[in-house]
This record gives sequence, structure tokens and C-alpha cells, in this order.
Amino acid sequence: MDEQAFRDRTRQLGIRVIRMAAALPQQRAADVIARQIIRCATSVGANYRAACRARSTADMIAKLGIVLEEADETLYWLEVIVETDLLPAARLADLMQETNAIIAMTVASIKTLRTPDRKPKT
Repeated sequence: MDEQAFRDRTRQLGIRVIRMAAALPQQRAADVIARQIIRCATSVGANYRAACRARSTADMIAKLGIVLEEADETLYWLEVIVETDLLPAARLADLMQETNAIIAMTVASIKTLRTPDRKPKT
């Protein structure tokens, strides 16, 4: 997948989570979770954009590490939403699958960047 396509996917993740959060019930706990998941899901795309502008391979790896952490936190909150019956699992299945795919692609990118024979970014 090219950089622009992944940039679009990470941005869309944030947008989809914002829309999902609007569907949560009007409860105190749901409001707290909505704020948390919106922060981390939108951070995935923002930090991926920053990684694309990295000044070195080490900088890119560090920024992709943040993308990974934020995507994993997004998945955590999605799981909490399902386990607390705030929304049904079937409604979040595609969003969880996309989050898992972003996590897997980010891990693969980090591994590739850490490969010793990889040409360094200038």
C-alpha cells in the first residue's frame, strides 16, 4: 500500500470513530469513552502524517510507534464499548477489523524500517 492510501485509511479511521461515538448512548461513562476513543483514533492519522514527514529513519520509527500505540488504544476502547454493551459487536466489527489491519500494517512498516540492509532515509 502506498503512503497516500495509508494516509487516507488512517484519516478515515478517525472519521468513522467520530461518527460511531455520536451513536453512543447519552450516559456519563459513554461520554468519557467517546472522548478517549476520538482522541486516540484521530491521533492515528495525525501521527501517520507526522511520520511521513520524518527527518530520518529513526524519527520515522519513533512516530510510527506512536501510530501503533494510538491504534492499539483505539482497539482497546472499541473492545470496551462492546464488552459494556454500549454498542453491539456486529456494529463495530468492520471498524475493529480496520483498526487491526492498520495495526498490522504499522508493525510491518516498523519491522521493514528496522531491517539492517534497508537503505536509510535522507
